[in-house]
Amino acid sequence: MTETDFIPKPYLNHIESGDFTWSSPSNIALVKYWGKKQDQIPENPSISFTLDYCKTTTKLSFSKKENKEAFSFDVFLDNEKKDDFKPKIETFFKRIEIYLPFLKDFHFKIETSNSFPHSSGIASSASGMSALALCLMSIEKEFVENISDKFFIQKASFLARLGSGSACRSLEGDLVVWGKHDEIDGSSDLFGVKYPFEVHQNFKNYHDTILLVDKGEKQVSSSVGHNLMYGHPFAQQRFEQANKNLSSIKSILKSGDLNAFIGLVESEALTLHAMMMTSMPYFILMKPNTLEIINKIWSFRESTGSKVCFTLDAGANVHVLYPENEAVSVLKFIKNELVIFCQKGEYINDKIGFGAQLIKVE
Repeated sequence: MTETDFIPKPYLNHIESGDFTWSSPSNIALVKYWGKKQDQIPENPSISFTLDYCKTTTKLSFSKKENKEAFSFDVFLDNEKKDDFKPKIETFFKRIEIYLPFLKDFHFKIETSNSFPHSSGIASSASGMSALALCLMSIEKEFVENISDKFFIQKASFLARLGSGSACRSLEGDLVVWGKHDEIDGSSDLFGVKYPFEVHQNFKNYHDTILLVDKGEKQVSSSVGHNLMYGHPFAQQRFEQANKNLSSIKSILKSGDLNAFIGLVESEALTLHAMMMTSMPYFILMKPNTLEIINKIWSFRESTGSKVCFTLDAGANVHVLYPENEAVSVLKFIKNELVIFCQKGEYINDKIGFGAQLIKVE
């Protein structure tokens, strides 16, 4: 498919007002996307676990307006008006207007809330932008009645990507691939696709406990971080490594090889941070407590034979990944040895989820 496939024919139906509510989860990449081309196109493919508890719920209300020269919307987070969110939404609307030509016809009220604290240091852009994209697609479905479920999800993922790259991986679950890869049929740079291959029982219902090491504003925004890959001395090697790792994780997910999974996932996390440390300007996104946690996990694994491992986003927080059959022992380890390194002792227990949900209002 190409971008033009998402430009609709002139609408035949007419609607005046309404509202839709969607919840959409966050996700955590196993093979990381880092570096992008123009129009939010990834430099390398990625694969992520969809989360379950960490999600955004967005209600989008819309009503017809007279003046159709500009976008008109208000944004609320937890019932509080948030004008500082408006520039990002404005940019998003500009990017997607060609694909949703009704955007200037309505005034929108965007009411959003997260299941995790906004200041928790967990990126809400993936869950937030995917929830908003789904609400917008629900409006388009009112205009175009014969939209298939498959096209609905593809276009919503395509739109979400234009708001936040990783948002395109939040619509489905439990594993989603984004970025063209020769060994994955249907994979695309334009939208995320549900991982199409066999997955071993070992990876079913995988757990992710998120240790909140630093709940402050991100030291480097994702956009700035991605831009640092332009002219990066190791960029090409990194993109090749990600492609190779996506090939490798296919066989790992099929065989259930937890040791190979640990090696690949932790290497990917550390490589992401190594790219930031070797960019110009350079950044160290980990905090001392991040390293304390990593070392504790390595020691625990060495002494117990546990299959617990970690991954990181572009920040200091640690995602502790572990199989279902170790949930009791790993949670005990987290409470006894890792919580001390979390800001105010805060952490979030999550696990694999299966994507976004339309919330029906009775």
